[in-house]
Amino acid sequence: MARDFEALRARVRDVPYTPGKDALRHISPLLLTAQDLTATALVRLAALDNSAYTNIAGSRASLELLASVVSSSSLAGTDLAHVVLANPYEGAEFAGYPATNEAMRTTRHAEAIPKMSGHLDDAVHQLDLCAIGCHYLAHGITEDLATTHEHKAPAVRQTTGPALTPAQHDALTALNGGGHLYESATCGLGVTRVATDDGTRVSIATYRALAKRELVARDTSTSLAIGQKITVTEQGQQILAQPRPHAALTTTHPAPPVPTAAASRSR
Repeated sequence: MARDFEALRARVRDVPYTPGKDALRHISPLLLTAQDLTATALVRLAALDNSAYTNIAGSRASLELLASVVSSSSLAGTDLAHVVLANPYEGAEFAGYPATNEAMRTTRHAEAIPKMSGHLDDAVHQLDLCAIGCHYLAHGITEDLATTHEHKAPAVRQTTGPALTPAQHDALTALNGGGHLYESATCGLGVTRVATDDGTRVSIATYRALAKRELVARDTSTSLAIGQKITVTEQGQQILAQPRPHAALTTTHPAPPVPTAAASRSR
C-alpha cells in the first residue's frame, strides 16, 4: 500500500489543471483513487484485527498505526473533495442575474486557485503520512513476528528428538484431558500407576517416557497415595498440535527355499 500512496501523492502534487471543467476532469480520478485506498486500508485493518497477530506483544501499536492510515487517507479524499468544491463552474446564473462575462470569470478563477492549491497541498501531506505509516507498519509487523519466532525457538528445540510412538501420542492425548499418578502398596511393595479421566490405559513406562522428555509434569505438592495431578506441558501441547504419528509399516520377505539333496545332485 505504501507504493500506492506514494504514487497517488506524486499525481496530486504534479496535477496540471485549469479551474473549471479541466480541473474537474483531472481531480475526479484522484479523488476516486483516494477513496479506493481508504477502503483497502480499512479492509486490511479489519483483517489484521481479526488475525492471530493480535496475540503478539506490540500488535496494538500496529493496529493503531493502520487506523491512522485509514484516517489520513480519508482526510486526503476530503481535501480532494474540497478542491472539487472550490472549483469555479460555468453554469448559467438564475434568471434576472447578469450573465458571467470574461472579466468576472477571470476574477473567479483567480480567487479559486489559491483555495484549490491549498487543498491539494493538504492532500499531499495526508498521503505522505499514509505512505510513511505503511512503511513503519510493515517494518513493525516483521519485527514483531521475528521476535515471537525467536522466543518460541527454544521451546521448539526442547521437543526435538525421536518422534513419539502412536501409543505415546495417545497417552499424551489422554493425559491432556486429565490424569493422576498414584502409588499403592501391594504385597508390601509400592506400585505406581497412572489413571486418566477418560479411562484410557497408560502404562507407567509410557508415562515415564513422556516425563523424561518434559512433555508431562506432576503436582508433587500432594501425596502419591492421594494422587498427584498430571498436566501436559507447553512442549507437550506443541506435540499434540502436530498430526498423530502412524505406526511403522513392516514388510515381510519370504525366506529363500532351502536346497534339497536331490536338487544339489541335479546341479
